[in-house]
Amino acid sequence: VSILRGAIYFVADLARAIDLPLQIDFLAISSYTNEHSEAGTKAIRFLKDLDHPLKDRNVLIVEDMVDSGLTLHYIMRSLGLRRPRSLEVCTLLDRPYLRLVDIEVRYRGFEVPDDFFVGYGFDYRQLYRNIPFIAYLKLGPDQPTLF
Repeated sequence: VSILRGAIYFVADLARAIDLPLQIDFLAISSYTNEHSEAGTKAIRFLKDLDHPLKDRNVLIVEDMVDSGLTLHYIMRSLGLRRPRSLEVCTLLDRPYLRLVDIEVRYRGFEVPDDFFVGYGFDYRQLYRNIPFIAYLKLGPDQPTLF
C-alpha cells in the first residue's frame, strides 16, 4: 500500500526489486484542522481509499518519510480494522527521534536529520517531485536552492 503522493517513486522501485507476486494499491490522506472540535485539533481523512480488500493478506505500508508517526499510526489503526494477516511498515527516510507515538518501522532506508528534502517523490509546493535523486532544499529570500 503506497501512501500518495510522495511514496510513488519509492514504491515503483521497491516493487521491481521484490521477486514475489504482489499487488500495489494506493491510499491518499489529508490532514486538516477540525474546526468543530476543541482547540481546532488536527484530523486526518482518507482522500482515496484502497481498491482491494486486505482481509487475510500480508500488507506492507510504503511511506516516503516517517516523522512524528501520528499519520502513520492513524493509517495502521484504520487498516488493521480490515483484518490483514500481517501489517508492516517500510519507509525510505526515517526520523525516529521526532516520534510522538510508538510505531514499529520494520524496514527503513535511511535515518535522516530534520532537513527539507525534495526529489524522488518529495516536493516543495508540488515542485521538484520528479527530480531523479533526493536533494536538500534550502529556502532563501529569493528562491529555493537545491543541495
